[in-house]
This record gives sequence, structure tokens and C-alpha cells, in this order.
Amino acid sequence: MKVPAEELARLVSAALQRAGANREMANVAGWALVTAEAQGLGSHGLSRVAQYATHLRNGRVNGAAVPRVLRRQGGALVVDAEEGLAFGACGLAVVEAVAAAREHGVAFVGVIRSHHAGVMADHVRPIASAGLVGLGFANSPAAMPAAGGRHPIFGTNPVAAAFPRRDAEPLVIDLSLSEVARGKVMVAAKKGEPIPLGWALDAQGQPTTDAKAALEGSMLPVGAATSSKGAMLALVVELLVTAVIGAQFGFEASSFFVDEGNRPGIGQAFLVIDPGALAGEDRYLDRIEVLIDEMLQDDGVRLPGQRRDALRHRAHAEGIEVSDAVLASLRAA
Repeated sequence: MKVPAEELARLVSAALQRAGANREMANVAGWALVTAEAQGLGSHGLSRVAQYATHLRNGRVNGAAVPRVLRRQGGALVVDAEEGLAFGACGLAVVEAVAAAREHGVAFVGVIRSHHAGVMADHVRPIASAGLVGLGFANSPAAMPAAGGRHPIFGTNPVAAAFPRRDAEPLVIDLSLSEVARGKVMVAAKKGEPIPLGWALDAQGQPTTDAKAALEGSMLPVGAATSSKGAMLALVVELLVTAVIGAQFGFEASSFFVDEGNRPGIGQAFLVIDPGALAGEDRYLDRIEVLIDEMLQDDGVRLPGQRRDALRHRAHAEGIEVSDAVLASLRAA
């Protein structure tokens, strides 16, 4: 059945509040998960509610957390998530980054002592709405080996970017640095379905199509079959959101997919650039359209973010398709 997004967000918020989240944390997380579901990203949507609720109940998330700015120096800031869910802290970081970029031309804001960041594109989209260029980075509990290695060290370490356009939806790029997002493996494991060869290794470092074995092993970096470039990019993101800002490494955090464990304390970071301070606003907007026009010369080209935008707009207008079982689980969480 189709359920209005507002109703789903209320159900998610209520479930998280029952698990111990304060109202603001639960409301922000609720909208984030529903927005992911609306874009067809089930692995980062309603399937995460039970996980977050369990982490709250087991003390892996501080339900009383209120994010705050911890340090500030010019356009460089650090936001403390206070070991709560990540969404409120990322929202605060983006607001601060936009303000700092307007003043300084560029800003870099890190989020420490954080949790699962969800869909990174949804964090940077408001930056583009403000007329600025935004890049987002995150690490996560260890899931991928270093180049040439076998045991998990890096998270899947997503990267997102949003570029504003003139009179059009922003250009939004969002990718995980693993061959696929680990959430897809989680969904396959829950359904008892196999995964394609080339997605992951088992605990012994052997290629596997068994989703449960993959969750106990490691994900393969993007392009691992032909090069080490994906692993190197994961290293860059890991350093940006840990050593640079002071968050925990992925291998220091317990998996999101286990009920017990530590508070992960991982990081997110946002780089915001005012193109008006560089090319100039009009020049920037003109140039991005020149590039997009050239890309669209080929019939098979689809702009990144287009499909998600269409699904999101349709879902918010018509409701989101949710099974009776999922609705029952939300009410029981």
C-alpha cells in the first residue's frame, strides 16, 4: 500500500523515540530514512529503523545527544555529534559550512563522534540549493581491505557532490567506494538471496556469493578486479574524516550490523565552495550548462541524480509503497 511520506516519518520518529532518542534526533532521522526510501534506496531507508532502535536500546547510540560546534577557526569547523545518530549533526555541519563559505569563499566542516550517515547526497543537496558547491565524505565500520590486503580496514566510505544549476535541479553525484553499498548485502542477507560474484570476500578472504558470509568478511573496493584505485580513494576519504578532523577509524568501530558493540565514533566531512568567489556566479552557471549540454549529445547519457529526483518527487506526491509487514515492524519497533 502507498503511505504518505509525512505519516511514515511520524511512524519512524515514534519508533526511535520509544527506543530512547530525543524528539529532535528522532524527527530528523525519520525524515532522512523516509527520504532514502522515497528515492528507491531501501538499504538506507526503512530497513535501518530496527537497527537504529536496537543501537539506541543497547547504548550504542546516545539518545540524549544534542550536536554542537566544538571548534571553529575561520572556515574550518568541527561539529560534535555527541555519539547520537548522525543526521542532526550533519545538518548542523551543513548549515555552518554554508555560512562559513559565504564569508570565506570556502569551508570545511567535520563531524566527529558520529554514527551511520545514511544517503550522503541528501546531506549535500541543501548546499546546492543555497547556490554553493558541496562535497560530502564519510567513513564507516571496517568493511574493505587496503590495496593488496585481506582484512577489513576501511569503511565503504561514500563520497557525494552537488553542483547547483541555473533553473534546474542540481547535478548530484553519490557513490560508495566499495563495489556496491554494504546495505545492499544486508538486504540480500535478510532475504536469503545470493549476491553477484565480485561484490565481496568471505572471512577467509575468498570471493563469495553468500550474503551472510560477505557480512562476516569484507567488501571489495570499486574496480578491485582491475586496479587498486578504489582502495586508494577509500584511504583518502578515511584520512579526511578521521586524522584531519579527529574521528575514529573504521577498524576501531563495531559493525553497524551487530546489535552489541561500541559507539562507533566515526566521522563525516563537508567541503563547501562558493563559485562566486572563484569563477564568479554567472561564469560558473554558464560553464556547467556547457558541459551538461555536451554530455547530453549522446542519447544514452542520464545525468546523475535524475532518477532519484524523479522517484523522490513522485513518492512525496503519491505516497511511498510499503508492505504491511514493514508497517507492522515500524509500529512494533
